[in-house]
Amino acid sequence: MLLRLWERYHDAKDKTDTMSRLDSFIRRLTAQRDILNGIADEVKTLDGPVLELGLGNGRTFDHLRELFSDRRIVAFDRAANAYGPSMPEAGNLVLGEIKDTARDFIGIGASLAHADIGTGYEEKDAVTLTWLPEIMVGVLAPRGIAVSGLSLDHPDLEPLPLPPGVKAGRYFIYRRR
Repeated sequence: MLLRLWERYHDAKDKTDTMSRLDSFIRRLTAQRDILNGIADEVKTLDGPVLELGLGNGRTFDHLRELFSDRRIVAFDRAANAYGPSMPEAGNLVLGEIKDTARDFIGIGASLAHADIGTGYEEKDAVTLTWLPEIMVGVLAPRGIAVSGLSLDHPDLEPLPLPPGVKAGRYFIYRRR
């Protein structure tokens, strides 16, 4: 009975664009996790480090470290605010404005670049989108994978299908051509 009520609630939520901020947050993080888990095997066939643009409190960094334990994972953020065990080691944490600091990594040949740096404010995200697609292309190896909470419009990025259960427009996956 509870399961049916839960399913009806979520079916109804999917038919409207309104949901609580908590529901939206949960769905975004679920989509992020499902995408990262879904591409992990493919990323493991590629050479190169993994880049995390937007460390935040380190949840996704910690998950990436679990998925790619044999890879160098470089995290970027304005300031170090991650939970202690989720903090990258000194040589793999780059602090400062991501649009500036990530440019130093153009050509690194990353197998995966993940960016969850959207704000939810269209005008602020529009500014981010003036530089983020170019950075993602620049840091990725050919055939490298870009995962982003913002849609990336760039001729060198080929959109990839989302895993089942991830609603279109919630999160995005690309392969560098």
